[in-house]
Amino acid sequence: MSRPGHFCGSGAVGLDVTRRYAAVRQAVAWCYRGGSISAEPRINDRIRVPEVRLVGPSGEQVGIVPLAKALELAQEYDLDLVEVAATARPPVCKLMDYGKFKYESAMKAREARKNQAHTVIKEMKLRPKIDPHDYDTKKGHVVRFLKQGDKVKITIMFRGREQSRPELGFRLLQRLASDVEDLGFIESNPKQDGRNMIMVLGPHKKKTEAMAEAREAQAARKAGRQGSSDAASEGETAEAQADAAEAPAETPSEA
Repeated sequence: MSRPGHFCGSGAVGLDVTRRYAAVRQAVAWCYRGGSISAEPRINDRIRVPEVRLVGPSGEQVGIVPLAKALELAQEYDLDLVEVAATARPPVCKLMDYGKFKYESAMKAREARKNQAHTVIKEMKLRPKIDPHDYDTKKGHVVRFLKQGDKVKITIMFRGREQSRPELGFRLLQRLASDVEDLGFIESNPKQDGRNMIMVLGPHKKKTEAMAEAREAQAARKAGRQGSSDAASEGETAEAQADAAEAPAETPSEA
């Protein structure tokens, strides 16, 4: 009977194959965990191909050149040789300042995340026999949500005998939709859901437009505060100058 790790009648060869197989399995498992997969492109000495299709610093096509020549040009221009299309044959490389490129890419990604709009569904709950003051307060919240570019889910909650009067909730939802029709529209008509009646209002403005208007309003308020501060400083200066002009001049004393 052959011992574990012995293949083809040769113990040394079988053991070597087993070790290599275990190493490959470990490497594959590590890759699946994300340990050895990098999204960074290869640059300079990390590029391992005999020749590349080179693109100059200004985007001009240099052509297919040996890797050694491309690295020499990179040193001459004091730039990096960056592999931008690894799957091409031969790979496409470009001369660039890789540190500056990474910084600009990070700034662009940050700006894109800043301007990215996520539609949020807010929820507002009302009772069929809501007090007029409470209704105005709830409506104010709905108006604010719609101005921000968010959807609003309106829920009418029925209790006890109110469940036999669904028309009360329907009329209340219709009234609310009419009061905010300048800012939103009925995206989902009122429908009964157990003890509740639900309606969804959608904003006329897109989320990105609402965010842009909010930033402009914030900038305008900041500029207004700065202008008020400057005007106050100028007023204080003018008042000090007036006081100095009105002060009596000192006469020299007699010896």
